[in-house]
Amino acid sequence: MGLVPLIDLHSHTNESDGSCSPAQLIDEAVRAAVTVLGITDHDTLAGYDQALPGAADAGVELVCGIELSTKLHGHSVHLLGYFFGTDGLAGFRSWLLDMQASRRERNVRLAARLRELGFDVTVEEAEARGRGMTGRPHFAQIMVEKGYVPSIRQAFDDYLDESAKGYVYRREPQFAQGVAEIRKAKGIASLAHPVRVKGDVAGLMPELCAAGMNAIEAYHSDHTRPETELYLGLARHYGLLVTGGSDFHGAIKPEVRLGTGHEGNLKIPADLVEKLRGG
Repeated sequence: MGLVPLIDLHSHTNESDGSCSPAQLIDEAVRAAVTVLGITDHDTLAGYDQALPGAADAGVELVCGIELSTKLHGHSVHLLGYFFGTDGLAGFRSWLLDMQASRRERNVRLAARLRELGFDVTVEEAEARGRGMTGRPHFAQIMVEKGYVPSIRQAFDDYLDESAKGYVYRREPQFAQGVAEIRKAKGIASLAHPVRVKGDVAGLMPELCAAGMNAIEAYHSDHTRPETELYLGLARHYGLLVTGGSDFHGAIKPEVRLGTGHEGNLKIPADLVEKLRGG
């Protein structure tokens, strides 16, 4: 018997904060027997655009996706978008350009803040790694390489996370605006890795659904089985679609494998994509 085909709707290329080029990610999908792959780079569709020709040649069904950083009650909440309609995609791409500009402006201030803290880090160094989608993980890589911190995790804990002393604010859309832009482009708006949302997710659901959110990422490498069951229950209760993926970043998060998550904890039902298409 051959390998069981796998679905993974949450992955990143080096067009945002992953380590694999779009072509390398397709190769990785083939090796992992992932037959349906969603590329969900942060604030850009560039990785998906580049991967599309190679995916067709490799027999991998590619799903157009996005991961947006939004704000909810002052905290960062990530939002996934999938299955956009072709008629609304041009407007959505234009809106993304504004998000990318705000990221660049934040990076300039972040580099300045890190220099204030005594670290020799420049925005040019970070952009050499992240290009148009440079983000905090690229600054963390530099800090590790220069010996300022022992690990990327430590860089975030001590300097780059929202509560850390090196953090600088980035202009991000409110959650409701992010949902509205995805839905306007005929897409599915899914709450990403709900386990990371600050506060009581169950208590927030009426507000999130009222904003137009119509899916939740129940399956994710960070989720325990009870957490997955909780989010599946919320999906049933509120009539939401269900999405899922590993959140694969390549060498940035080597413990997370494409298609199977962390130590094989990701098990996405074979009919998940069919249900999303129907929704």
